[in-house]
Amino acid sequence: MIRITRAAAAAVLLCSLALPAGVATAAVPDRPTTGAPVQAAQAEQAATLPAPTGPYAVGSAVLPLVDRSRTDPWVPTADGRALMVTLHYPATRPGGGRPAPYATGEEARLLAEQLGPGVSGDVLARTRTHSRTGVGPAPGRHPLVLLSPGFSVSRWTLTHLAEDLASRGYVVASVDHAYESYGISLPGGRTLTCVACTALEGGVHGSVVTSTRAADVRYVLDRLTGPKPVRRYADMIDPRRVGMAGHSIGGASAASAMVADPRIDAGINMDGAFWEDLPAEGLRGRPFLMLGTHDGMHLPGGQDASWDRTWTALDGWKRWITVAGSEHFTFSDGPVIQRHFGLPQPELPADRAVAVTRTYVAAFFDQHLRGLPRPVLDGPTPANPEVHFQHR
Repeated sequence: MIRITRAAAAAVLLCSLALPAGVATAAVPDRPTTGAPVQAAQAEQAATLPAPTGPYAVGSAVLPLVDRSRTDPWVPTADGRALMVTLHYPATRPGGGRPAPYATGEEARLLAEQLGPGVSGDVLARTRTHSRTGVGPAPGRHPLVLLSPGFSVSRWTLTHLAEDLASRGYVVASVDHAYESYGISLPGGRTLTCVACTALEGGVHGSVVTSTRAADVRYVLDRLTGPKPVRRYADMIDPRRVGMAGHSIGGASAASAMVADPRIDAGINMDGAFWEDLPAEGLRGRPFLMLGTHDGMHLPGGQDASWDRTWTALDGWKRWITVAGSEHFTFSDGPVIQRHFGLPQPELPADRAVAVTRTYVAAFFDQHLRGLPRPVLDGPTPANPEVHFQHR
């Protein structure tokens, strides 16, 4: 999320890992920015994430995990592969418990350093969420959606989407992958920094990230739905209905994880280049949505040729949707953060960025995990004029 602009994302590989190495050197011109400079008083107040739109209250819990069956690719001397997972889930009733934090102070400070001198890590950490800790889940078993963030940013940068999905009846597991973020806080006060950033700058291929994240997700699924799950959370998950979405390289990892794990029934890539080609059998008929920017990067024939290759290889239900006026971080909490701190913003207003992302992600999972027809996925609609269907 460094500087938040598409030009930065394209020109600097470590900003987002949005592009394969051959494309990353081709910067895209900055879009004009909108809005007046933020007032100093506003920058000292905590932002509030947009309210969820579903009927359920939202609970939240943090689940630290360590997979000791694997060696961490970035720090081989580490004691296994550490993962931090935030679960958002449909709660029994509003109120109760305590407001869920957005990020730890150290996590927010490390990201704020990349965003510029006008961003306070303390203020960023105090962003107000709409979920609460220590509350019970709503009755029944619910579909599970796994979320993977962009490279160098943390799982909490997808919180508005996670909370909205939970309010609509999904259990959402947002995963932080060790050493791939500017800061990931572990229990006991230790913070992991982005060792992978240096490795990729030194020439390690992005497929190491996507294949590693696929293994991370397999382990998380095992712990949530496998033979020996974390029972407190497993009882609210329907293991027969599992989806995955991700932003940037987290979106590319959704495809890699589906190739590696047949338990994942449907996937979404939000504006990430694909670092691994699909096998000859594609995704074995499973549905996939590509949701990206409406520009020279992710239009058909664009600079990121991996979207054209992947589209051809997808063998099930599929959509290629682009959003006019968006930029790389539109599909995360980026628009809310940009607006609050007076950072440069793309043409698409923050409220529309949030609404479009939520609408199409939720519609996709409703249709493919719940069997609910969602006509918004069939083609353009007057309610969403920014959304363009490239292929259907």
